[in-house]
Amino acid sequence: MSNFWILFILAICSYLLGNVNWALIISKMKNTDIRKMGSGNPGTLNMSRNLGLKFGLLTFFLDIMKGVIPTLVAFFLLKDKYFDGCGYVVGDFAIYLCGLCAVLGHIYPVFLKFKGGKGIATTIGVFLVCSCAYGATWTAVVIMALVAALAFIYFTEFGAMGSFIAITPPAVGASIRLFLLYGTNLDSKTITFYVLSNMLIFAICLFTWFAHRLNIKRMLAGEEHPTSIKEMVVKMKAKKAQAKLEAENKENDN
Repeated sequence: MSNFWILFILAICSYLLGNVNWALIISKMKNTDIRKMGSGNPGTLNMSRNLGLKFGLLTFFLDIMKGVIPTLVAFFLLKDKYFDGCGYVVGDFAIYLCGLCAVLGHIYPVFLKFKGGKGIATTIGVFLVCSCAYGATWTAVVIMALVAALAFIYFTEFGAMGSFIAITPPAVGASIRLFLLYGTNLDSKTITFYVLSNMLIFAICLFTWFAHRLNIKRMLAGEEHPTSIKEMVVKMKAKKAQAKLEAENKENDN
């Protein structure tokens, strides 16, 4: 099978995987609809605010996997293949193509009338693979970005801005990595895939940023929904204490 058809099939599968909206599935299992709660966004932060930190973290992990799985498959399937007539590795292009398709599937899912989430967790999953696959240095960039984003949200309660902090440094790191790999040896054919790969990286961030346009507008107007990690933790502890108390009372009644 040619590289074109492999890339085409991987891209379609990545988009379809992105269509799986875990926030909506989990909220339906809880007999509710996350789209009718809080900000209405079927994503990690809205799940955490309205259904608790536990379900928010579960949603975050599952949405990350939507970015991890397609990019990981693309990397291992095509990391030893080259485009005809040049030294550009197909895998170095495929991970960003599949990553973009997964993010688009999350933000614009065909099965939900193109109304999905905002793509942050899936984007993190994409860049996590794109960094970890190339060594500890690039992995550290992702980890530091996530820590910085978490700290920012914790102290400022601006969830959307923290999300941008989580994805932007890894995206810049991915572009730098491509330059170090190919920037000093760009023949006429290699440069095409080099430019296209960078365009895919930019597109991943662009669509994710665009999905947050209303958040940006609300932040500028001072009307953004606060994301209090401290409050979420307190609520989670209170819920556990309540459940423990109810269990003890039930045992005493028996």
